[in-house]
Amino acid sequence: MKLLPVIFLLALTSATSALDNGLMRTPPMGWMSWERFCCTIDCENDPMNCISENLFRDMVDRLAEDGWKEMGYYHVMIDDCWSSLLRDKDGRLQPDPQRFPGGIAKLARYLHDRGLKLGIYGDLGTHTCGGYPGTTLDKIETDAQTSASWGVDFWKLDGCYSNEEEQHKGYPLMSKALNATGRPIGYSCSWPANRGGLPPSVNYTLLGEICNLWRNYDDTQDSWDSVQDITDWFFDNQGILQPEAGPGRWNDPDMLIIGNVGLSVDQSRSQIGLWAIMAAPLIMSNNLRTLSSEARATLQNRAAIAINQYPMGVQGRRLLQERRSC
Repeated sequence: MKLLPVIFLLALTSATSALDNGLMRTPPMGWMSWERFCCTIDCENDPMNCISENLFRDMVDRLAEDGWKEMGYYHVMIDDCWSSLLRDKDGRLQPDPQRFPGGIAKLARYLHDRGLKLGIYGDLGTHTCGGYPGTTLDKIETDAQTSASWGVDFWKLDGCYSNEEEQHKGYPLMSKALNATGRPIGYSCSWPANRGGLPPSVNYTLLGEICNLWRNYDDTQDSWDSVQDITDWFFDNQGILQPEAGPGRWNDPDMLIIGNVGLSVDQSRSQIGLWAIMAAPLIMSNNLRTLSSEARATLQNRAAIAINQYPMGVQGRRLLQERRSC
């Protein structure tokens, strides 16, 4: 017996106030490395897929030249495994010198010259999830200032290798440190995803005061089962999550995997539609160099993007759930 997709009917209600940094008044759109390229670092044997300056330049060129920027996809997010295994002599994060020979500041200028914005990844803890240097409490101000000096526009802070007390201190401290740089830097917090996603372990009122968006739940995997699991969790908990979303403060169900191998054409259309209705960040993780025409058309669907970028920033609710089998 085959279980057919769930049918959703959604309603809109108002949202609450947000972090007052003026950023991300609509859900951010762009491209991120993690789901498609993970922590691939062997540039000698896999030069087209390793986390490197060349990979990000390629993605920047595709966003700038293939119509993505005009649709609103203008963030390029470096995720984990970009840095050296050691900080520099002054205690600052530094990129891997072999894979990023030009440095992050030069890469940021490459994006800015093309009207795009650069995001980068850090982790509140002793190490990142991939084992690279993390941001301990005593390094928060240093890492914020370093990122600002490079011209970074977006900072994602994960939470591996840290405890509840460190997260309770560190996530607000990073918000203050980023704002203190004087550079407008969007702030993505993985705090709720590391605390189970729901109250009382998660204080969404506080999150809205310090973060522009936050990862609530598990990482997206390249499968329809993963998309369904995330969607079910969000709608099952919509009474808690939906009121917290609004301009400048977004629930983040993680990346769009459209264009990889895990979704059919119809499933891809379902993901972009659901993410649009949820007022979710539209952050692709795929290979823009080899994207099929069907995947491109799905991701550049003007109606879905218009719903997602509606200025009121209202996250949809599920009013009816009907399961059919045959």
